[in-house]
Amino acid sequence: MRLRKLLNPLATIVFALISIFYVSPIIIVLINSFKNKTNISLTPFQLPNYETYIGFENYLAAINDYKFIAAVGWTLIMTVGSVLTILLCTSMFAWYITRVQNKITSFLYLLCVFSMVVPFQMVMFTLSKTADTLKLNTPWGLVIIYLGFGAGLAVFMFCGFVKSIPLEIEDAAMIDGSSPLRTFFSVVLPIMKPTYISVGILETMWIWNDFLLPYLTLDRNRFNTISMVIQNMQGSYGRVDMGAIMACLVMAVIPVVIFYLSSQKHIIKGVAAGAVKG
Repeated sequence: MRLRKLLNPLATIVFALISIFYVSPIIIVLINSFKNKTNISLTPFQLPNYETYIGFENYLAAINDYKFIAAVGWTLIMTVGSVLTILLCTSMFAWYITRVQNKITSFLYLLCVFSMVVPFQMVMFTLSKTADTLKLNTPWGLVIIYLGFGAGLAVFMFCGFVKSIPLEIEDAAMIDGSSPLRTFFSVVLPIMKPTYISVGILETMWIWNDFLLPYLTLDRNRFNTISMVIQNMQGSYGRVDMGAIMACLVMAVIPVVIFYLSSQKHIIKGVAAGAVKG
């Protein structure tokens, strides 16, 4: 007991220092977003003063000069469309292959799990060519591509949760005359809410911050996501608008941080719920 009383404050201090270490990059980016470009490179860890502070000029430059608002719009459309499509399609698919046990469904499940371990670098060149050929180089076409890449984790989590749902609940709905589709939307879907939230959070954070997949597939002359706009801020001859980059990073991170902090408790709840059986 004495040893535990001594270790608890020590552990609190250690984890507090680790937390500060992880949060410090965000704080540094926030501080530098209010400084002029020259001093961001010269004194990145120094607080703004009367010589270096320029207010919201970097934010205005990011919005006016680099079309940041348009990038937010395309990223939002792409993220919301992809996440909703992934949640609906993978949950229905996971319910089907879990309840219908045969060699085909077992193979499909293994195929989804296998897709999680295939490196993206193995398919990125053929994917770019395929997206151009099938005219999927738009934010709406990218929804289909994200469905393919996000299905593995989503199906794995949904299958784990469906196995924990008593089959008698669905049988009772079937006896009352409910069709399979109505049974899913009226009975199964409400029960799967914790996993829906968990998968939605994970997929949202991935798609919102993704750079490589949109960069390889989108028509960059018409569509740019937030990550692509930040990349485009590096001009010719190595010129980099550090002030606008810092402002864009802050504006891009804030929605994700708020979304994650307000929903983080559901991640553990959903993962734990899906780990009951299977």
